[in-house]
Formats: sequence, structure tokens, C-alpha cells
Amino acid sequence: MINFSFTDGFAHVIDGRKVTSPTTKGVVDPATEDVFAHVPVATPEQLEDAVVAAERAFPAWRNKPWEDRQQVLNDVAALLERHATEFIALLMREVGKDQMSAAFELSIAVPWLRAVAKQKLEDEIFQQDANRVIKTRFRPYGVVAGITPFNFPIVLTITKMAQALLAGNCIIIKAPPTSPCSVLKFIELSQAVVPAGVLSVLYGGNDLGEWIVRHPRIMRISMTGSSGAGKAVMREAANELKSLTLELGGNDPAIVFGDVDPKEMAQRIMLGATHNAGQTCFNMKRIYIHDTVYDAVRDELVTLAQTVKVGSPFDPSVSIGPVQNRGQYERLSGLISDCKEKSYKIAFESRVPASGKGYYVPLVIVDNPPDESRIVREEQFGPIIPLMKWSDDDDVVRRANDSEFGLGSSIWGQDIDRMQRMADRLDNGMVWINEWGVVGGDFPLGGTKHTGLGVENSKHGLASWTYIQSFVCNRKF
Repeated sequence: MINFSFTDGFAHVIDGRKVTSPTTKGVVDPATEDVFAHVPVATPEQLEDAVVAAERAFPAWRNKPWEDRQQVLNDVAALLERHATEFIALLMREVGKDQMSAAFELSIAVPWLRAVAKQKLEDEIFQQDANRVIKTRFRPYGVVAGITPFNFPIVLTITKMAQALLAGNCIIIKAPPTSPCSVLKFIELSQAVVPAGVLSVLYGGNDLGEWIVRHPRIMRISMTGSSGAGKAVMREAANELKSLTLELGGNDPAIVFGDVDPKEMAQRIMLGATHNAGQTCFNMKRIYIHDTVYDAVRDELVTLAQTVKVGSPFDPSVSIGPVQNRGQYERLSGLISDCKEKSYKIAFESRVPASGKGYYVPLVIVDNPPDESRIVREEQFGPIIPLMKWSDDDDVVRRANDSEFGLGSSIWGQDIDRMQRMADRLDNGMVWINEWGVVGGDFPLGGTKHTGLGVENSKHGLASWTYIQSFVCNRKF
């Protein structure tokens, strides 16, 4: 696109146009703590403008054939793919993602869009003859909203906008409060192929979120964030009885059987626990290792950890960058301090850059902390790995399920029948055997308990962006 910049000109997009605001906010580079960009802060009037634009665009967008809306998603995917390099650099700058993690986000974002673009909700016909038709139809809500988090800005915007648009809705995206730039540019770029008013984006803090949730003409909201934030959204949405999808916290167990190869298992754990500096909702967060291989797996993990470098995302030798914001840094530092104050055994703690600037958290391996410890009970959302021993199948299932969350879980070993029996008893929305992190446009993403409500992606996620209409037509009066 002509004169499209990825380094400045960050703005809201309303009715297909870039819009600024009287007030701006600085965006902090987590690697340096320096402000590298300024973004406008939306006003209530600008939210209303976005709603009005969406209402104006909705009838024509809803009436487009499914195939036309599918093509628009494919066109957005092509634009994103064409500018992947620029988005990778922006993610590294504002999220602090290491190069591999940033490239990974783009590598799944484009196929995610294309997978959704193949989906369709067909009418369910119960009777059809010369005189009468009875069927169930899936109808778009109209104006909807998506509230996105800081850790996967592009992908978690796509999980909301792609199926919302495909179902015939017009959506307003709230950009993440501490990493808004990539989302603002993604929505701006998409205007080249999406009709005006169909897809808008605003930046703001908690007050913008409250305005969105309270707005009487925004009919549905999908939000990804903390369980506390999700509960706040749910309370506010109750006043308008809004349809909601809430993808919230997770404290995912990984259960390792005694027949694994310790070295290979250590590599799987390192990737599954530290990807994106540990800031992934379905990362491995509680590692239960059978006592027959516990010491061997722990020792291999420590050996591997010694090769892992924490540092600037723009250093090619770095595999763990900073965490994204100061709140994350302070909370994780508190968890490490708690482990040390309670004299839990620290099997490994990495170095961090000596500059004193940047939200760098060391890679820490905690050796068999008690089940009631904070590092086991809480979702760390960072590069701190608690390892626990187990020996009895029933007991480890009980411990794995003993959490307020129920997002994902993984089981690792050779005895498939035994692992499948265990998988059937895990209270999670996603269960993986000898794999981790299998997500995409065709896979439901959601969980149980305080992990949230509903699912995103797959036919089930697509249907959630519609209301069900019972339709009866009798041709004879």
C-alpha cells in the first residue's frame, strides 16, 4: 500500500478512516522502558461514532453472500502475509517477543484467517415440501465488539474479528492497553479490503472497556484477559443481558509418565513453558513428572536452561525476551521472592541483562514445591517452571484438576491406553496427548471453571456470533 507506515501514525479506525483524539498515551518498549510511540485515547463520542458507522454498514454486510465475506477474510490474510516482516518487528518492539515467538504468531495468524474463511453455517432444515418450510437459521447480531489482550495481539484479534465478520456482524475492536500498535496497524491495513464501518478499532484503557460493555447497541462481546477482568465484564454485561464469550486464565497441568525420554521431554517442557516468555494462556504451567524419571527430566531441563538466554528481542541469540509490562514484571518478581522466602528449592535461575532497564524476568525452575504454594496455585504467566513429583494415577489426576482454572492440559508418555483413560478424567477444555499448543481456526479454544465462558474458533465459535432463529414458512394462507 502507498505511504503505509508501520512505525508511526498510530490511530483509531472509524468508518474506514484514521481518527485521532485530543489525548494520547505513550507506548512503552518493554526491553528498554522507553516510550517508542504515542496512540490516541478514544472518547465516548468516538465509540458512538464507531457504533453508528457499524450500524450503517451492517445491512449490506449481512446481506452479502457467505462466499463474499469468505473472500474478504482471504484478502485480509493476503495483506497480513505480505506485511509479515513489518508486523514481526512491531510485535518484538511492543510486546517484547523474541524473534521466534514473534514469527510464530504471524505463522499461525495467516492460516488461522484462511481456515476461518472456509467455514460456513448452513440452515438446518427440518421440513421442506411444496407447502411448508421449517428450518433453523443462524442470524448475525449486528454490532459486536472484541476486547483483546497484550500477549498475542494479532492472533487474538483474529479469533474475534474473523468469525464475527464471517457470520455477518460488524465489529469494533478494543486494542490492548499496553500493546496496541500492531492491532491498530492490522485494522488500518485491513480497510483496503473491508467495507467502511464493518471493522473498526479504538484504543483506550479500562474506561473504554466499560463504555463498550455498557453500550446498549453493542449486542455481543468476546473478551480475552484475566479472570478478574472477565468477571468485571460479566457483571457489567448483565445489565444489558449481552451475549458473551470470555477466554480467561489458565493454569495448565502437564503430566509426564515414567516411560518418556528425559532429554526429549525436557525440550518439550522448555518450549511449552517458556514460549513468549511464558505469556501464553495455554502454556505448561504445572509440570507433574513421574517419580521414576523426575530427577532425570529435571536435570536435563536444567542443562537445557543453561543454554537459554534472556535479553533483548532484537538479539538473535535470545530465546526469552522481557515480559510485556511493569505489572507483569512486578507480579512475577513477587512470585520468585515468595519461593525464596519459603525456602523452596530453586533448581535453576538464569541471568538477566545487567543494564537495570527493561522488564526482564529470569528463567526459574522450582524443584518440587508444595501443592499449596503460590507458584503452583496461581497462574504465573511468565518463565517460572514448577516441577512436581507424582506416582499414582488417581492422585495426579486429582492434583491436576485441583485448580480454579480449566483451560488446557497435556499428557506425555508411551502407554496410549493409560493416557487416554487419564485424559477422560481431566476437567479441561483442551487435552493434548504427546502434543502441546494445537490451536487454530478449526479447533475450539475455551475451558471450564474460571477459565471462562464459551469457545472461540471452530463451528462452535462461529455459531456463537449468531443468534438462533426458528423459521417457519407456510406457502398457503
